[in-house]
Amino acid sequence: MRVDKLLWFLRLARTRPVAQAMAEEGHIRLNGRRIDRSHQKIAPGDVLTVPIAAEVRVIEVLSLPVRRGPSSEAQACYRVLDGGAALPIAAPHSNDA
Repeated sequence: MRVDKLLWFLRLARTRPVAQAMAEEGHIRLNGRRIDRSHQKIAPGDVLTVPIAAEVRVIEVLSLPVRRGPSSEAQACYRVLDGGAALPIAAPHSNDA
């Protein structure tokens, strides 16, 4: 499956043209290597590094979706590897002291 179509199916890009632009501008890494083609092939087991809004997500593709379904269906096709947890050093301080 093409990377642009996958990003759109997984709901990591709002539209397919946005997904194509992300790939062609070199913002995505596939298994650690920068890609610059929207037609780059993706297979289960591949690891993608994708910038989304103000963060970077690292995901492993578990299976290829057959359609752009609901969010729960899309999330079942990948696993987030970066954890998404805030680093303690970057956590907001409480002023309760």
